[in-house]
Amino acid sequence: MSRVKRSVHARKKRRATLARAKGYRGQSHSSYKRAKEALLKADGYAYRDRRNRKRDFRRLWIQRINAAARQEGMTYGTFMHGLKVAGVELDRKVLADIAVRDPETFRRFAERAREAAAA
Repeated sequence: MSRVKRSVHARKKRRATLARAKGYRGQSHSSYKRAKEALLKADGYAYRDRRNRKRDFRRLWIQRINAAARQEGMTYGTFMHGLKVAGVELDRKVLADIAVRDPETFRRFAERAREAAAA
């Protein structure tokens, strides 16, 4: 089997790694070994936090809906239960946006939820 010389490809790989680590502190932006380690960590954090972002936004939406529902004299749980019983199929993202941008519409949703929960 013939020998494979990797000079060009190895340099290209190292240059790409160092380019991705541009802006990192210390040796992480200049030393290939440190840059490779830093990128392993960074990629792990990015993967994890792409999933955590969904969790964080859901928490934010629930907090906003809860705050708006409490201004209408309801808790988050009773509000959401009332909407489900009333047959309103809006997700939390849309409800939170309505709560922030259009309080009058949110008040009407709260009334529907209150009536449905009472019945």
